[in-house]
Amino acid sequence: MIVIGTDTHKETHTCGAVDGLTAAARGELTVPARNGSFGKLLVWARRLDSERVWAIEDCRHVSGALERFLVARGERIVRVAPKHMAGARRSSRERGKSDSIDAFSVARAALREGIETLPGAYLDGAALDIRLIVDHREDLIATRTSDQQRLRWHLHDLWPDFEIPTGALDTAKWLGKVSRRLARAQQTTRVRIARELVRQITAHTARIRELERELAGLVESYAPQLLTERGCGPLTAAKLIGEIAGAQRFATDAKLARTSGAAPIPASSGNVNRYRLDRGGNRQLNCALHRLAINKAHWDPTTAAYLARKQAEGKSRKEALRCLKRYLARRVWQLLRSTDAPTTTTEPPHPTQPQNDETVPGAAPYLMPCVR
Repeated sequence: MIVIGTDTHKETHTCGAVDGLTAAARGELTVPARNGSFGKLLVWARRLDSERVWAIEDCRHVSGALERFLVARGERIVRVAPKHMAGARRSSRERGKSDSIDAFSVARAALREGIETLPGAYLDGAALDIRLIVDHREDLIATRTSDQQRLRWHLHDLWPDFEIPTGALDTAKWLGKVSRRLARAQQTTRVRIARELVRQITAHTARIRELERELAGLVESYAPQLLTERGCGPLTAAKLIGEIAGAQRFATDAKLARTSGAAPIPASSGNVNRYRLDRGGNRQLNCALHRLAINKAHWDPTTAAYLARKQAEGKSRKEALRCLKRYLARRVWQLLRSTDAPTTTTEPPHPTQPQNDETVPGAAPYLMPCVR
């Protein structure tokens, strides 16, 4: 078997093939990053070995087209996080940095981390659509927030005593009130700019609401079982679906938890057995799990009881939430891989309580330790 490391860029893609057992170089090839050139890479790879794995650096803005091309033709792809390449570069005998060096570093990093442990890539157009809409909505929110900040400064300069509550500029009531006051004022340059900002904020708000309704429909058709989980609304579900990009990529829930940074990292030595917080992983996915944990703590009595029990054991609120997020990573993985909507909402099981269908309906054993 060979592993083909791929360093992707906007203009070119460079591939370096290494032996799956010895990590020795087997060849390299650079082609333009164009659809017409991807076939050359595939022909070249097939000549090297009939059994191959493509290890692609996880930069999907520039590697997406190549991934879709290869997956559509039955090729196996694993994604290598950029952080894994640093060690491969340092251990390489060849000093410096180039596309060729990076390509071989990607391949060797994949071998070092383990091909089976890395997330794979496959075609899931529905999840991609949800991800794109979620990202577009967040971009619009960021733009609207910037406009709101500038509008507040203009209004403060015009009328220092005009107080606007926090978050009020998201509502039609306050935007209308500001618009009418600006219309009655003398039409100076600052007033005209402020009125233009009001129009932009109103347009962005309307578009954001449209995208939210569209996301609700897409999530309902893609994973209705996720919406049955108490505390998981359409926006949180859409974020989870878009960031996970297909639960089938992860062979176990532990791999999803590790990818999201929700799994604790072993930090034991000798007779001391302990775990520490993982600050790596996909922070967007981690944020979505945190949002789900907060919602469930507020709306789900069994989850609130679980957190209270953890805090009674001596854990802080943050530590209890980290335990809950590890459970939720498993729960989301199960729901996204399931074709049937769950009939019950389960409480995160206590690590010491017996695991059977009577105590925790439908839940998997809680094996990962909590993080202090």
